[in-house]
Amino acid sequence: MIPLGLLSPGEHGEIVEVRLRKTHCTGHCREEREKSDVRVEDMGLRVGKRVEMLTNGGGPVLVKVDESRIAVARGMAMKIMVRR
Repeated sequence: MIPLGLLSPGEHGEIVEVRLRKTHCTGHCREEREKSDVRVEDMGLRVGKRVEMLTNGGGPVLVKVDESRIAVARGMAMKIMVRR
């Protein structure tokens, strides 16, 4: 397993884990997690999805999931673990 942010352009990977920020849940877990953590799942970046790295430069990474192209912040890309 490696972070999504380390794939080279053209490489494919399957998402095996999304390392979200751990919080102490008091009944409103969705509201307590960071917005970007929830949003990554809402964009379709879920465990089991196959992704293709399109662009991996100095800033955000651009990945293809299904038929969509998604820009992901580098910090978030490093929390998404993939298997080549």
